[in-house]
Amino acid sequence: MSIDGAIAALKPVLGDRLSTAQAIRDQHGANESHFAPAPPDAVIFPETTEEVATVIRACAEHGCPVVAWGTGTALEAQHLATQGGISLDMSRMNKVLEVRGEDLNVVVQPGVTREQLNEELRATGLFFPIDPGANASLGGMAATRASGTMAVKYGTMRENILALEAVMADGSVIRTGSQARKSSSGYDLTHLLIGSEGTLGIITELTLKLQGIPEAISAATCRFESVEDAVNCVILTIQSGIPMARIELVDGMMVKGFNAFAGSDLPEKPHLFLEFTGSPSGVAEQAELFGGIAEECGATGFRWTEKTEERNELWKMRHNGHFATATLDPGKRTLATDVCVPISRLAEAVLTAQSEAARLGLTAPIVGHVGDGNFHCGVRCDPADPEEMARVGEFTHILAETALRLGGTVSGEHGIGLGKQKYMQAEHGPALHWMRAIKAAFDPGNILNPGKLLPPGNL
Repeated sequence: MSIDGAIAALKPVLGDRLSTAQAIRDQHGANESHFAPAPPDAVIFPETTEEVATVIRACAEHGCPVVAWGTGTALEAQHLATQGGISLDMSRMNKVLEVRGEDLNVVVQPGVTREQLNEELRATGLFFPIDPGANASLGGMAATRASGTMAVKYGTMRENILALEAVMADGSVIRTGSQARKSSSGYDLTHLLIGSEGTLGIITELTLKLQGIPEAISAATCRFESVEDAVNCVILTIQSGIPMARIELVDGMMVKGFNAFAGSDLPEKPHLFLEFTGSPSGVAEQAELFGGIAEECGATGFRWTEKTEERNELWKMRHNGHFATATLDPGKRTLATDVCVPISRLAEAVLTAQSEAARLGLTAPIVGHVGDGNFHCGVRCDPADPEEMARVGEFTHILAETALRLGGTVSGEHGIGLGKQKYMQAEHGPALHWMRAIKAAFDPGNILNPGKLLPPGNL
């Protein structure tokens, strides 16, 4: 392996868009979670697919690791160059290439962020619904198979990507999928690359599905005496077939964080945050049906709004949950973890998380896209305190084992990265062998984001 050789070969080609400055390297070695900083040896800012291919070919020739970087918001360290090498910052590949309104799709470069895309779509009456909270890049969202608050209605990135372009580990460029809404042609490489965390190829273009902006939108909050009551309300709502646009759970501890960070005045009890979309009559009917179920489950303190500003403030507060968590136990960092379980087992999983956090003396607010069985715990911790980190490790282990025992997954949307590799064998069994075989076939030199997603091991 010759990292220096790759950098030397690329410097004449890219000029000042290849940086070895310490400040730039440190920026790309940082993360929002608890993982140790991991600066790359160099950062490259490509502007075209051809430049990405040039970088990959040089890295392949010299055995140099290369890790794609979008906005640095991944929570399982997917974007960290933990084995050194080159960080490929895609932020300059940030053009919306074509809006095909009649076909309800759009072609974008990977550095376009979700907020940027929706701003550019505003005049068309269309929008892209996947919103993981952070203003993440669409390439990063594809690589980590992101979802978010609207997944209960619109699905995840997996369901909203029609086609993509990617540079493979030998520097070749492939295109997968098409503008058509379905296909029975060949292996589904599009969905193999989605969620692969940059370990199989570097995404350089995406064709995304779009949705029409709803005619009417109504948002609401309501509170419950217990998390169990709130979760049971969610289960009954989903089982009743009410077409929710968003249905989010926040526990009392998370509400405390919201009040401190956003200046809200919510009672520190479990809440549901909700949104209904459709025609005016449809939204009214959905709200009425939900209200009846919620009251049966003990909900009180309903607050309804159709005002755009108030709805935006509500969801801004929800999306800032990571920063609101930081107001609890100041001076510590947040280990963000998530699991996803069948909707019928959601109450058991959430109650287990709450009771185990209390037993271990941990501050771990819960928030989640519970309409699809996914919830998050932001565990406050001091990475320099071995005893506390041991308790945190015990908590996350119990949470992961609980999810698997209940028929779920160790991550609904954060991905695997570094933090959850140890559960891949338990979740996937013999299928892990075939995942390793795919990695070996796609990236025989192991230069693409090495050390992520798959645990160490042989075929």
